[in-house]
Amino acid sequence: MSRPLRHTRRPLPLYRHIPGKTPHPTRHPEGHSYGRTEQEPPSLLSVDWWECRDYLYGVDLFNHAYWWECHEAFEGLWLASGRTTPSGQCLQTLIQCAVVHLKTDIGNVSGARKLLVNASRHAYEAGTTNLGIDLQVLLDDTQAYANSLSGGPAVLRLIFPSMTP
Repeated sequence: MSRPLRHTRRPLPLYRHIPGKTPHPTRHPEGHSYGRTEQEPPSLLSVDWWECRDYLYGVDLFNHAYWWECHEAFEGLWLASGRTTPSGQCLQTLIQCAVVHLKTDIGNVSGARKLLVNASRHAYEAGTTNLGIDLQVLLDDTQAYANSLSGGPAVLRLIFPSMTP
């Protein structure tokens, strides 16, 4: 399965972090992001998601199976946007779906299934806020991956708003 086109030009990390198997990206001297200082991400309450480079980079990370890195990218946006806001609930859905993929990949099926239940709850709490993603399709694709019913991981297919009046 081919991966979707990128939404940013920011380079992908040198490796996909797998806890316990690869150097921790920020804490280990051999980590791919060791010593890097990150800027405070914007709140998605004050910027449009389709113009937010940090959000689009998180989508790139998800779509290229950088599950741990994606979680980190979206977590900063989640904290900046407010954990319980509709945008925060949507971001938490994305975060948990990324971690479901990671847990599935490392063989923690029961942990993946528990997180998928939480992700569904957050998607419900997000209401109509979806940050350009069909959350139900994401949940269905993530569940299929966790249950080994599909050939590959879920993909975030962005639905950009029409810019014409």
